[in-house]
Amino acid sequence: MDLSLPPELESLAAEARELGEEWAARSEIAEESWIVGHDSEVAKALAERGWLGMTWPVEHGGGGRSVLERFVVYEALISAGAPIAASWFADRQIGPTLLEFGTPDQQARFLPGMLSGDAMWGIGMSEPDAGSDVASIRTRAVRDGDEFVVDGQKVWTSGAAHADFVYLVARTDPDAPPHKGLSELIVDLRSPGVTVEPILDMTGSRHFCEVYFDGVRVPAANLVGQLNGSFKQIMRQMEHERGGIDRLVSNRRLYEDVLPLADLTDLRVREEVAHLETGYRLGRLLVLREVLGQAPKGFSAATKTFCTEHEVRVAAFVAKVLGPAATLATPGLRFRASRNIAYGPAYTIMGGTAEILRNILAERVLGLPR
Repeated sequence: MDLSLPPELESLAAEARELGEEWAARSEIAEESWIVGHDSEVAKALAERGWLGMTWPVEHGGGGRSVLERFVVYEALISAGAPIAASWFADRQIGPTLLEFGTPDQQARFLPGMLSGDAMWGIGMSEPDAGSDVASIRTRAVRDGDEFVVDGQKVWTSGAAHADFVYLVARTDPDAPPHKGLSELIVDLRSPGVTVEPILDMTGSRHFCEVYFDGVRVPAANLVGQLNGSFKQIMRQMEHERGGIDRLVSNRRLYEDVLPLADLTDLRVREEVAHLETGYRLGRLLVLREVLGQAPKGFSAATKTFCTEHEVRVAAFVAKVLGPAATLATPGLRFRASRNIAYGPAYTIMGGTAEILRNILAERVLGLPR
């Protein structure tokens, strides 16, 4: 079996890596660049190269390119540490969700801004008491004529401080069973009644935010898909979020920069490096199965679990190689290392905890009893 890429994809990947390294030099942090690296100029540059909406249909302004072309571009960009957060959420899942469930009017209104890199989006899903458990969402949207009135709170809304819109999941039928009565709305974050408060985490980042909705009026035309029936839409959206290359190579650049400092004459270190190199290859194959549509339904739970646990192991490896110096937040590599060691546990929490995903895998993929 030949797992190598054809020359045209290798060339595209090399081009993306070169640009990714150039763009990465613009920011102090190369890790988690898809979530913390907000750079609007990079978003515009991606748009100019046709690297936003690469696989979207041409009739909707997309590139109509293959999923493998998009895969190699973003594998290279994120591995290099390019700051792509300003366009990532829209490109990764909001655009595809609107293409699948949105109305023609919604597609015409919102897709162009995503494709041009002008509009940034956040995902309003998690709440203080409803992180991985989407069915426990309590933010309400009550119909009032041609509008919904939204009240509630979201938390860990990545990039909300910079975002123009949030793709909001709200409860529109409080009397329905937990997994029913949910709907999805597009909310303009400049609307009266919206308050965005960045959360300072232990690494010094402020990309996570709390978003409060106090009587926010949203046009009913911004309802995406089926009223009171969006749970299946959410699960489809999560397939985009959990099965991508971003869940494997978030700290790949740090690994590459620290590896030359490892003592490869030590057999134990060599064995750990072999495990990590094998993990990258296995994780990549899992992601490719998702990208090519070859994975079983719901298997992205397994893909994300394997890949993010690998990223945690990478952070631990970095700590071992640098030793006590990894605790010193001095400029450069040590700062990136100390920050990533602190950030490491987040990989298996955000986007659905590994524990919840194992339950999903057991029940929905393997058919095991609860």
